[in-house]
Amino acid sequence: MIKRWNWSKSTDRIGPDIIYSQILSYAPNLYNQYCKKKLKSLGENSEIRPGAIIVCCSNINIGDNVVIRPNSVLIGNLDVEISIEDNVLLGSGVHLYVSNHEFKDSSIPIYYQGHQEPKAIKIKEGSWIGANAIILPGVTVGKNSVVAAGAVVTKDVPDFSVVAGVPAKLIKKLV
Repeated sequence: MIKRWNWSKSTDRIGPDIIYSQILSYAPNLYNQYCKKKLKSLGENSEIRPGAIIVCCSNINIGDNVVIRPNSVLIGNLDVEISIEDNVLLGSGVHLYVSNHEFKDSSIPIYYQGHQEPKAIKIKEGSWIGANAIILPGVTVGKNSVVAAGAVVTKDVPDFSVVAGVPAKLIKKLV
């Protein structure tokens, strides 16, 4: 099978598979304007670095002074939002997913079971999500919290906390 590039400006996604956005990603001012049009909101001084993938842009809010590094993946949905508040850092390879595959019926391949109900994700102000961390559906990461590199976050993270591990567990409180 031959992979074909998607040239479309009108698709509801940003990333290297959308050649138009990939080309623009290397011209920061143009790319920022493009992202502002695609996303529900993109705050001042925020950056989406080349190589990041964002699906369902029209339902993703990104605040001021947010950095989304390369190879990060935000998979949204038209029914729920991904919201990233001000002053948040996402390391390289961070993944945010608002839904998961269904797997209730062992007699049916997972491929055919569809997806679970999508749930919003919220990353509160001042948080830092370390490289290759995964944030699963319905999670809120609290204000000024740290998610360690490689963590898989399945439950809400309290404000001013550090979580790490698979699944992520509270390591310490910052105040």
